[in-house]
Amino acid sequence: MPREAAEELAETFKALADPTRVAIVNRLSGASSTCVCDLTAAFELSQPTVSHHLRILRDAGLVESARRGTWAYYRLVPEAIDRLRAVLA
Repeated sequence: MPREAAEELAETFKALADPTRVAIVNRLSGASSTCVCDLTAAFELSQPTVSHHLRILRDAGLVESARRGTWAYYRLVPEAIDRLRAVLA
């Protein structure tokens, strides 16, 4: 594996090193998109805390967001998940 690819993969694993972020990815895997308000309720965390976790996942390229009115909706980036799947296979 080239050094650059290994570094990118390490960043992805760092983003997934937190149990809350793993749980968020798991929840997002079952939906086409999810409102941040639903994640806040599901994990009984404050909105800023959930947003912090989502920002780390977004920076790692695992999730992307779209604004709908005042809320942000998040979804997994399929290509990122496919890359992880290929590495772990």
